[in-house]
Amino acid sequence: MTLTAENFHSHFSTGGKAVNGWCGLPSAATAEIVARAGFDMLTIDMQHGMIDYQVMLTMLQAMSASTAPKFVRLPWNEPGIAMKCLDAGASGIICPMINNAEDARRLVAATRYAPLGARSYGPVRAGALWSDYVARSGELVQVFAMIETAEALANREAIMAVEGLSGVYIGPADLGLSLGHAATLNPEASEVQEAIDAILASAREAGLLAGIHCGSGEMIRQMHRRGFDFASLSTDTGIFAQAMASALADARG
Repeated sequence: MTLTAENFHSHFSTGGKAVNGWCGLPSAATAEIVARAGFDMLTIDMQHGMIDYQVMLTMLQAMSASTAPKFVRLPWNEPGIAMKCLDAGASGIICPMINNAEDARRLVAATRYAPLGARSYGPVRAGALWSDYVARSGELVQVFAMIETAEALANREAIMAVEGLSGVYIGPADLGLSLGHAATLNPEASEVQEAIDAILASAREAGLLAGIHCGSGEMIRQMHRRGFDFASLSTDTGIFAQAMASALADARG
């Protein structure tokens, strides 16, 4: 089954997995290249990527080259930018640094229409992409809370109990840093690995989807085997730099 915004939940409920393409370069051209590469999902990173709102919009438009769901990682848990990203046509939101249930409730309020949330009406581009958008937004819009600190780890069950979340997303670099280890997308510390397993187990108990950021394709395969629904492959910036360095090394023998 090809993953789309329309079949997002059914894809995973029937055992489907996904690899997420992660875009941090502020470029519609590179976004289109990533979209055409064949990823199952696509994410524009407004937190650590070098991307503002206008560039994000042009990247979403360029990503129309793929039917994959388009997500945006917000710069922060702030309602204005969350609503603007959804109105622009993002079908999913990943929000960083959700540390407690109140953070999660604020995120849901910004991304869900009443009565569940307080999202303001005005889907200027989203309404053109999907008919009956407001009525269908509950199924179309995915809301993921990032669990990436020791505080969030301790509060994970309360966070996941908040109605309106689609799932959780692990940032292993910040999680490791918060637990006193190296900030890396390829964590080896047993404490970090145990935390990852604990978050995944809690997500399963709560009936939520679970995603994680990975530093390599091998880690993605491992995380899929461990039970994660989707995993993100590094970043476009990192892959580009790695490919350039490898090609240059080959040219120089």
